[in-house]
Amino acid sequence: MPAKADPDRFDDLFAPFGKIVVRRMFGGEGLFRDGIMFGLVDDDRIFLKTSEETRKTFIAEGCGPFTFHMKGGESVLTSYYALPDRLYDEPDELAAWARTAFAIALQSPTAQKKQRKSAASKPARKSRR
Repeated sequence: MPAKADPDRFDDLFAPFGKIVVRRMFGGEGLFRDGIMFGLVDDDRIFLKTSEETRKTFIAEGCGPFTFHMKGGESVLTSYYALPDRLYDEPDELAAWARTAFAIALQSPTAQKKQRKSAASKPARKSRR
């Protein structure tokens, strides 16, 4: 069994973006901010959530999608694309890419459902007179 990776290993890299949480999942790890997954890590390679529009930027940088293989040999393509290698040395620019990925993640049905549930569970404020 592989050793458990340090969940704080990306803190310096993402510092200009803000606090992230790394959670183990499905043999890899998810990158979360405010409970919303905006990226993933596989073999210490970072992948960020993309949209049809932002995917073009990743492709222009020569980055490919995260894929995984099902038991039947079928490859599954995801909306997560590899972070350009140059950004591992550019935390400020990486932060801009991460903010974009986070904004896209906020639009996902799962994130929308979480936001509605969170808003519904907060007690109503009393008005001041």
